[in-house]
Amino acid sequence: MGEWWQRNIVEPGKLPLLLALTAFVLTFVVTRVVTRLIRAGKGPFGNVEAGGVHIHHVVPGVVLTVIGGFAAVAGGRQGFGPALAAVVFGIGAGLVLDEFALILHLDDVYWSEAGRQSVEVVVLTAALVGLVLAGFTPFGVDGVSQGESQDRINVILTVAGNFLFSLLALAKGKARLAVFGVIVPVIALIGAVRLARPGSPWARRFYAHRPRARAKARLRAYRHDRRWSGPRRIVQDWIGGRPDPR
Repeated sequence: MGEWWQRNIVEPGKLPLLLALTAFVLTFVVTRVVTRLIRAGKGPFGNVEAGGVHIHHVVPGVVLTVIGGFAAVAGGRQGFGPALAAVVFGIGAGLVLDEFALILHLDDVYWSEAGRQSVEVVVLTAALVGLVLAGFTPFGVDGVSQGESQDRINVILTVAGNFLFSLLALAKGKARLAVFGVIVPVIALIGAVRLARPGSPWARRFYAHRPRARAKARLRAYRHDRRWSGPRRIVQDWIGGRPDPR
């Protein structure tokens, strides 16, 4: 463990990234605990208001993200300053993405069904940063050997191929596979070769005159959603809280 820490965190200067990720996750967890206590009317916490206006925590989150981001850019990658900037940035990013759905919809949908998008974005962000921290490089360039890395053609082909797989997965309506495929190419390849989801750009373009393909796509999507929607909702409710009934 000590050798892995020295090789993958300290030497490459990834400690600020680790601190930012830790601050990001802890901020999200603490924020969700506090908001659920406020929602339940428990504890000493309450909504912050100024002049009759509800101040959402995305506001201080934006401020902290700006401060931490500029401080990180100005401070380099080593030393106490960059570490502190990384923590400030992580806290700010956690507050901002916890209300991602509010920014997306320009409406207070925190405890609605649409508010689940915030939880999904936070989990996705933490997973991607964790993969980068563990040594994965976007588009799989980390899989190229030292000898091949000196050959620009091989690197360019690797990046272009993985990028194409991610685009195909996205066109087929598999956004999660496309995003994770940016870091882990095999995942994007799975999304690229499988049947497109109904309503996706790929399905509208290539299944328009193929009724069997459309029917198969709808059936596969129905089976997938029926199998995984329940467990996914349970996890989302456990992490972010149950939405208000309609």
